[in-house]
Amino acid sequence: MIRSKRKALGQHFLRDQNIVRKIVSLAEIHSDETVVEIGPGRGILTRALDETGSKIFAVELDRQLHENLEKEFADTPNVRIIQADALCYPFEDLPAPFAVVANLPYAISTPLLFRLLELRSRVSRMVLMLQLEVARRITAREGGKEYGLLSVGVQFYAEPRLEFIVPRGCFRPPPRVDSAVIRLGIRAAPKVAVKDEAFFFRVVRAGFGHRRKSLRNALKDGGFPADAVEEALYAASITDGNPQRRAETLSIEEFALLADKLFEITMCRGARPCAVTRPDHVQ
Repeated sequence: MIRSKRKALGQHFLRDQNIVRKIVSLAEIHSDETVVEIGPGRGILTRALDETGSKIFAVELDRQLHENLEKEFADTPNVRIIQADALCYPFEDLPAPFAVVANLPYAISTPLLFRLLELRSRVSRMVLMLQLEVARRITAREGGKEYGLLSVGVQFYAEPRLEFIVPRGCFRPPPRVDSAVIRLGIRAAPKVAVKDEAFFFRVVRAGFGHRRKSLRNALKDGGFPADAVEEALYAASITDGNPQRRAETLSIEEFALLADKLFEITMCRGARPCAVTRPDHVQ
């Protein structure tokens, strides 16, 4: 189920059985697995997941929908219907590892996705339906306008792939936008090793904070000292040949290298005076 904010939680119910079959097939669920479904709505996907013989935990916020689902699955021991806000629900208490198969509510899809990535050590994989625009941003590569903080944040921990587009007509009532189904394989380790993950994401966030500005100016506006930024860019060879590079042109590997250099410089300066040797003409 996809929902906006209110008007009965703004439900848009998936009704296309062919899409449901494609989602379940893509998830490759086995009978001995645990599956988490978020926003089951009227249960069209829940019923298909139940046919796999897996143990299903379906988390639904809407009270009436929860009651309806509890009645429908009352005699189905493998399905547990839970009334809860998925953003707050303690998924870490569920048997692990578990797969996540869900039509994520549009309004909370991004924070919910990062909530699940925080639990990545307990998640085997995810098959998610999202707003098409969000799916494209998640799977975008460097160099395009869709590439940004969301792309780097997800790809750092997972391998996302856009599998197929779901037209708005597959829902009743139809939403104003199309959707897409993506599959995320959880990485055994982050895509690149960094000295400090929080610092890495601070650099990425600052870089994309002012997309139209050069990377050096975006980082300065993001609170990093101007001289430290210049030294780090030089040390990482990020702007060699193009001093006006923007964040959207950097690969995750380049962001990692830049963040590590900037981390070394700022941490070194916090302890004692230090500098990266560089020619005087570098601005």
